[in-house]
Amino acid sequence: MRAASRYRGFARVFTAFALMLVVSLFGSTTAANAEVSGRGCECASPSIDRYQQWLASGEGTTVPATGSLLVRDGRQGYTAKVSFLNAEWHVVVLWLANKFEAQANLSRSSGFWLTYSATDDLYVQLRPASQWSGGDKWLTLIPSTGGKVVRKFFSFAPDKWTWLPELGKPGHTFASALSEARGFVFVGKTANKITFTGLTINGYQPPCV
Repeated sequence: MRAASRYRGFARVFTAFALMLVVSLFGSTTAANAEVSGRGCECASPSIDRYQQWLASGEGTTVPATGSLLVRDGRQGYTAKVSFLNAEWHVVVLWLANKFEAQANLSRSSGFWLTYSATDDLYVQLRPASQWSGGDKWLTLIPSTGGKVVRKFFSFAPDKWTWLPELGKPGHTFASALSEARGFVFVGKTANKITFTGLTINGYQPPCV
């Protein structure tokens, strides 16, 4: 009798332990799947890391001249491609929240990772919503890669950003530009072949629209 009682007690403990293990495993798997599915998933319309609006502005001679830079790259992905022609200023735009009227607060972000290729140097401007127009913006150099695809980190530390006398001195602080960031504007004055294949901003993910 004592042996049977001990056996039943052991069986109950073992069953409870097994149930806890199953719940734990399935719960962990579900959480992991949710994390993976929510991380880096693209939008329903063409996008690169959920950024949908990569646009040629019509300023400077570019190919394409206007409209979306996104082209199919393989079965599922997209690449943003643009060529700058002639020795003149060229402008392409990325709306950070995927529509012009929206903005992002990047004050707590350390910077961004950009995966790209370029045959010559260019710059990226951080344009705030309240000071959108004009070339007098804070910018940082996007160096040439010699046409090779590289992944490079660009810091939002203020000393990493400057302005060009030719384009004008910003009338606003870099901190204010971070707090109401409407878009990245890529500019260059030389002939260039550029592709963008990835963009990740620390602490920020754009909404799909």
